[in-house]
Parts: sequence; C-alpha cells; structure tokens
Amino acid sequence: MKRRQSSDLDARYICDTCGEEIVVPVDITGGSHQDYVEDCPVCCNPMVLHVDIDDAGEAHIFSEHE
Repeated sequence: MKRRQSSDLDARYICDTCGEEIVVPVDITGGSHQDYVEDCPVCCNPMVLHVDIDDAGEAHIFSEHE
C-alpha cells in the first residue's frame, strides 16, 4: 500500500471536555509515535495527544487531559 503524504494525513479525536470531534493534521516527519499538547479549538482546554502512524500510513490518535 502506498504511504500517504503528510498533507493528506489527518487524525480525529473527541475532546473529553466539550465532546466535539476535532480533526488535527499529522506531520509524518515527526516520527511514527508522537506526543504533544494542543488546546481544543472549541473549548480551549489543553489536551495531550498521542499519535501513532501504522505501517499503512494511517494515523491513530487518542487524547487525555493535560
């Protein structure tokens, strides 16, 4: 399977605070496992995002409160 380019790679998570589905772009140059903090664009609460990119180039994300 062809690996997608970084401009095509998005991941989705549900904010634990406001319940909104959030779409975030994923930069594959950051490696196959990434952890970072990003504020929810809806409620502004900080979330720790954990992103894993599998061998097929799909991003899997889960979040938790900072």
